[in-house]
Amino acid sequence: MKTDLPRSNKQPSGSPPKPEWRWMIWYLILTLGLLWVWQEAARQVVYRTIPYSEFKDDLNEGEVTDCSIAESEIEGKIQPKATSPKAKAPPAFMFRTVRVEDPDLVKELDQHGVKYTGVRPGFMSQFLWAWILPIGLIGLLWWFFSKRMGSLGQSVMSFGSSGAKLIADKDTNVTFNDVAGEEEAKYELQEVVTFLKHPERYRSLGARIPKGVLLVGPPGTGKTLLARAVAGEAKVPFFSISGSEFVQMFVGVGAARVRDLFQQAKQHAPCIVFIDELDAVGRQRGVHIGAVNDEREQTLNQLLVGLDGFDANIGVVVLAATNRPDVLDRALLRPGRFDRQVVVDAPDLGGREAILKIHSRGKPIAPDVDLHKIAQETPGFSGADLANVINEAALLTARHGGASIAQKDLEDAVEKVVAGPERKSRRMTPQDKRRVAYHETGHALVAAHSKHADVVHKISIVPHGRAALGYTLQLPEEDQYLMTRAELIDKIKGMLGGRAAEEVVFNEITTGAENDLEHATAIARQMICLYGMGESVGLLHCGEKPNPFLAVAGDGAMQRDCSEETADAIDREVRKILDGAYAESKQILLQHRNQLDSVAGELLKHETLDAQTFKNLINLPAVAA
Repeated sequence: MKTDLPRSNKQPSGSPPKPEWRWMIWYLILTLGLLWVWQEAARQVVYRTIPYSEFKDDLNEGEVTDCSIAESEIEGKIQPKATSPKAKAPPAFMFRTVRVEDPDLVKELDQHGVKYTGVRPGFMSQFLWAWILPIGLIGLLWWFFSKRMGSLGQSVMSFGSSGAKLIADKDTNVTFNDVAGEEEAKYELQEVVTFLKHPERYRSLGARIPKGVLLVGPPGTGKTLLARAVAGEAKVPFFSISGSEFVQMFVGVGAARVRDLFQQAKQHAPCIVFIDELDAVGRQRGVHIGAVNDEREQTLNQLLVGLDGFDANIGVVVLAATNRPDVLDRALLRPGRFDRQVVVDAPDLGGREAILKIHSRGKPIAPDVDLHKIAQETPGFSGADLANVINEAALLTARHGGASIAQKDLEDAVEKVVAGPERKSRRMTPQDKRRVAYHETGHALVAAHSKHADVVHKISIVPHGRAALGYTLQLPEEDQYLMTRAELIDKIKGMLGGRAAEEVVFNEITTGAENDLEHATAIARQMICLYGMGESVGLLHCGEKPNPFLAVAGDGAMQRDCSEETADAIDREVRKILDGAYAESKQILLQHRNQLDSVAGELLKHETLDAQTFKNLINLPAVAA
């Protein structure tokens, strides 16, 4: 459906207001209905309804003085007689009874001297039942069927319309001040804003602004928010549509919607067209069989033609977002189309703090809240994750009846987002609880005595999420973009510390280390296949890394690109790294067995230990936040 800019519903000044005939008709119908109801209610109050048999008894007694005979009922007046000569006669009353087939009724009325007359139905009742109600029903049916047929015809006629949502500049309500943590992206997009506000500056120099700007980044980093902020800064209309809305079952519909979208954009230039999830329609073209694939390729062809179909300086800028740039067709990314890519990545420490400040606006934050510390505790969090942290903290505050969001509420919210909600209802036996306490203490103790490991922030044996019976939270002191081989080995040692603690203390192992082994193996395999840190394999890159914008950290999902002999060598190298790290973890725990027992004992008492308590127990100096 073609969407136009909102228009004002106000009448021009000086022109007389148009009569609202529809409301006058409804008022008339309502008045007639109320009048009819009033008449019926008044009759119900005045007349007493009696059985027909009682009416015949009163008639035989000579108490009926007059009556009106209608088609379905009889109304009249009854004057009861006194029960004795000295008693006073009861007062007369008006009666109503349902008429029964009685051929001798008129004779009996004449016999007892009753005044009677025939009555036609009331005008109002006859008018409503005979005219208004049937005409109203016919009009209602006509309106219903015409509405259905009209919507069917409208849907058929608008089958190829784009369905893009148009947001006027005053309704965007988002500027660059509402976006934090993406300073480089905002700097790149500021050029687009300047062009839309002052196009003559570029035209005078013969410069051409890019037609298409592709926002690339992981989910939740604010790509859509950035696009809305560009429209809000430039004060121009904003068209928003998802790439999946173009692809339909019927071939040609998507192409028609693309044409309709660009036609609307040209009519409202200067404006911004935002296509979310571009990979849904912009995948690489290939030789495939099937109507859906033909439809996608035809839609992509029309999108390419549409990008070439308007001049660069016409005032239409196409912004698109995707987290799968590796699957996009090359024709989309050539100069003249989406020739500029803006990476919207996870924010750094300063960006996370700025995002937390934005999402905490208008919320009752306690004076002692340190958002910088919360930003340090949330490495790798996206903007959506940080917004969720603030919201969870507000929910936790409301749950315990607090007046403002405190530091503990924010820390508990981070813990809930990272490890899942607490499950205190899950009861563990004392033996299992003791095993979990030593397991988590093993993680923390190995990390504390490893030179390159992240700082232990919290230890808990309270079950969280779906499967975790406890967790050890380690947080880096600063954002890391490169990791050495020694740092990766220490990371693996910390992961295997729980399994090593079980073997040292109980001389037996459990299934609790499954997740630790999975992540440790993934890191070791990446060291050999991707980073060239193996001895026998050397510098050979023999694994295809997954999409960095969608891969889960540490999942180790790779596509093998090597021979069987090399794969065997990789397996041996991975096992060597894991065995060496496990042996070092056991050695650390054996050297500090007294600390292992001490920390596990305190953990069994309190169920949760913070960083300062843990450092005091093992006599380590506190690390400044």
